Formats: sequence, C-alpha cells, structure tokens
Amino acid sequence: MKEQVKGIESYVPEEPLTQVKKRLGLKKLVRLSANENPFGTSNEVKNALLNWNFSEGNRYPDGNATQLRQAIATKLDVQPENLVFGVGLDEIIMLLSHIFLEKGDEVLLTKPTFSEYALHAEIEGCKVVEVPCNTETGGHSFAGMLAKITAKTKIIWLCNPNNPTGVYEKPAAIADFVAQVPAYVLVVIDEAYIHYVTDTKAPSFLPFLDKYPNAVLMRTFSKAYGLANYRVGYAVMAAKLAAYMQAVRLPYNLNALSQTAALAALNDQKFVADSVQKTERERKAWEKFLTAANIKHFHSQANFIFFKYPDAPGLADMLLKNGYQLRRGLAKDWLRLTIGTAADGEKIRELIKTQKRS
Repeated sequence: MKEQVKGIESYVPEEPLTQVKKRLGLKKLVRLSANENPFGTSNEVKNALLNWNFSEGNRYPDGNATQLRQAIATKLDVQPENLVFGVGLDEIIMLLSHIFLEKGDEVLLTKPTFSEYALHAEIEGCKVVEVPCNTETGGHSFAGMLAKITAKTKIIWLCNPNNPTGVYEKPAAIADFVAQVPAYVLVVIDEAYIHYVTDTKAPSFLPFLDKYPNAVLMRTFSKAYGLANYRVGYAVMAAKLAAYMQAVRLPYNLNALSQTAALAALNDQKFVADSVQKTERERKAWEKFLTAANIKHFHSQANFIFFKYPDAPGLADMLLKNGYQLRRGLAKDWLRLTIGTAADGEKIRELIKTQKRS
C-alpha cells in the first residue's frame, strides 16, 4: 500500500435526505449543499430512457461513447479524438492525476477550491501548493501562482467559476496566465459551472485551447443539465494527451443509460437556458439581499453563492432545523448556498433576517 494513502481520510458523502429528515423529524428538507440543479432534469431525458432498449441490458455499453462523442464534438467544434469521457469529473480528475503526476511532484491550486484536486495529488504522493484567492474579490491569484511554479510543478488546477467562491475569470486573463506557464506544466481549467456565467456572452476558454497544448478543459452534465445522478463528465485536450487518458481509463466506464441521458440532455438546450435564467434571477436576489444586510460575499457566476457569517455553524444549524441544508466547512465562518427556487430563496432570506435580529 502507498504510505501516503494511509493518512488520507475517506470521503464522506452527504447523508441521504431521507435519513436527515428522519433524524431531525423534518417533513421537508431542501438540499442546497451540493450544487445540484433544483429545477430537475429535462423531460427529453425521461423520454429517452423510457424508450431505451432494455433487452440490451446484458450487453456491454459502447466503450467509445460514439454518439455522445460525435454530438459533443460537433457542438464544441472539436475533433472526436480530443474528447475523453469519465464517470463524472471525479474520474477525469483521478485519471489526470494518475497519469501526469509522480511521487514528489507538485500541484498548484487556489485556496479555497474543489477539494478533489488536492485529494488525488496526495494519493499520488505529491505536494499540494495552495495559493490564497484574492481576499477582496475571491478571484484566482495568477501572479501568486506564477511565483510558486518550480521544476517540480506538474499540474495547475483552475476552477472557473471557482468552487466554492463562485468567482469567474475571463478567458483572456486565463490565456495570458497559461502563456506564462512552462510547457511542461499541465493547466486544467474546470468549467463545471460555465453554463451559469451571464456576465459575458463568450465565457469559455475553449477558443484558446488549440493555442496551448498543455491546457485541458473539463465539463460536466451534473450541473446545468441536471444529470448529477448519471455521472457524465468529459475533458477536451490535445489528441496526444487524450490518447494517454484513453489508454488508462476503464474500457466501459460510461454505461449505456448515462450515455443516452447525456445525449438527450445535450439536445434540449431550452431546458439548460431556462435553468440558467431562473438561477441568474435568484442569484441577483441573493446578492442584493447580502449586500443590503452587509454580509460579505463574492460576486458569483455559478449556481451557488459563498458568504461569510459571524456564526456560520449556528446559522447553518438554524436553517437545517427549518428544512434547508447548506454546505459548511469549506472555510472558517463561510457557508456555501446552492441557488434554489425563488420560493425557497425568499423563505431562507426571511429566516436569516430573523437570525440577525435575535
């Protein structure tokens, strides 16, 4: 066994909603801690799955995800061989770490950011170098990262918009950063929440990808497409890098139902647009409320908002008892709230007002 694995704590998944409701005696519980799409899943997905040929259940799925691969390649205007699919982005992150990291290497990442980047670096016996985000804006510190690059640096993780801060960086700024990164360093841009960006009409780094062969772009169907349960993620990268990934990934990692669901979801862009529109409207309501209440928060371009509260654990406990579960523990005195429905948002804001007055 790898020595570094012995010191890593097991991942603890969120307690199922049914168990939490039973434990707390709640009739209603809304999970706003996992950044899931509160507006459900496209009806096109349901229809596609109901029409799936279940007589094929004894057969292995298409290991190349041919239809889905071609559909995404066409939509993104990339070559099919530039795509690598994973069981959610979790598998993509694991594969990138497993393939491109060796014991003693270093990875750079923002603090705070998605925890799995560091987790898989530690599994590979690597040093995790954290660069604090801008304390005022919550943005990535590109200058801070450049200053930390050494001969041992192998991967730089950039979540954009960043989880948990929700802060978005423009593609040109990222491109300027990547241009200064040595070619031996892989820069991974995680665009899990890119669909929720509304501050600009062209939010993705994708147009710059061809110029930087050491850059990788990640996307998922778990968020705006509402397919968190189906576990479909993918990465776009140079064909040479993709070939390494394809050689190592499990041969049938994406089951047929997941492929069918993702293809149907991809074809229903109206559902995605509606979800984003509702999220943007409610996100603005939250930012207006937090600003008026003098509660520090970062300008979010994701489907969640990160805010600082004097008694964050107390507020989270109070909201949980009232049927609303927020994400805690990501940073001291901070909570992350998934943007939910307008009705739930209004109720939570009233509860916070009551908490502040008491």
